[in-house]
Amino acid sequence: MTTMSAIDSSSIPNIENPKKVDSELQWQAVLSRDANYDCSFVFAVSSTGIYCRPSCAAKRPRRENVTFFRHGADAEKAGYRACLRCRPATTSEQEPAEIKAICRFIEGHLEEPLTLARLGEEFGRSPFQLQKKFKAALGITPRAYAESCRMNRLKQNLQSGRSVTNAMYDAGYSSSSRLYERAVSHLGMTPDKYRRGAIAAPIRYTCADTPLGCMLLAATDRGVCAIHFAESEMELEQGLRREFPFAARRRDDDGLRAWKDNLLGQMQGQELNSSLPLDIRSTAFQRKVWTYLQSIPRGETRSYSAVAKAIGQPAATRAVARACATNPVAVAIPCHRVISRGGEMSGYRWGIERKKALLSAERAR
Repeated sequence: MTTMSAIDSSSIPNIENPKKVDSELQWQAVLSRDANYDCSFVFAVSSTGIYCRPSCAAKRPRRENVTFFRHGADAEKAGYRACLRCRPATTSEQEPAEIKAICRFIEGHLEEPLTLARLGEEFGRSPFQLQKKFKAALGITPRAYAESCRMNRLKQNLQSGRSVTNAMYDAGYSSSSRLYERAVSHLGMTPDKYRRGAIAAPIRYTCADTPLGCMLLAATDRGVCAIHFAESEMELEQGLRREFPFAARRRDDDGLRAWKDNLLGQMQGQELNSSLPLDIRSTAFQRKVWTYLQSIPRGETRSYSAVAKAIGQPAATRAVARACATNPVAVAIPCHRVISRGGEMSGYRWGIERKKALLSAERAR
């Protein structure tokens, strides 16, 4: 089991409505560079005359030299100046706006070389500082975000019927060799096959009534690629058809019975058979999140912030939530075991009631 932070996530104040915390807890947050406290207070160092966010990467000061302030303005009134490294004077409202601006810039310049130096010059930050801020907010680097945007645009162009060559250049790929070396891992097939609706990639599927409602399980020759829930089989089949409109889809109730029964047992609180093969595409960040989710013991839960800490990216809470929301194989990757920090049942792609039912069944066992 991955080691968790020394600070209990249940004791962390809501950053949208910060509560007063005692100095010992503040000091522990500083020592652990806990970004969850960045909106709760700043700490000032008398030996340097500088104040910082708790998550600042600078060397930790001696405890006797540290004073805590609720706001950066209070520290400045006391004679301290803002750290140039963590920029504590930047408000929480400004930061998301800046990240959004960087995203929009990347999306509008996919056909151009987007180096960190270019982005840093555009937004008045050093390349290192820009990448650190961007990754803390989204969980991926600007380069990975640009690649994701290119691949999404490529998929849209191919699905609309454009030629591979036109789709490739419009998405910002400069050569076919560069495209093809990425396409198989992202699309699961060559761009031409994807354009034709994965006609050379047979997909078997089965539907079943479960304790959570109607379920569709779809699989390639390599393993399970989708587990979805809906109100009817028609709705589930339409969703599969939208992704691969001309695929060789074939219902195979008998061939997929063992995998389906395995999942039905999981929904009733049993352990999932670890031999269930999965054939899913993911970014490096999604893979880290999904792998950790599979390590959470049955019947237990973790908060989004706890998951972010456990994978070594404590500031990537929102990115963890997105990874859970885009999980293509519900139950097999148990994103239902992730809840809000206060213990409430937060959003679930397949509905809160299904999330509650899964956890209830696991705890009852």
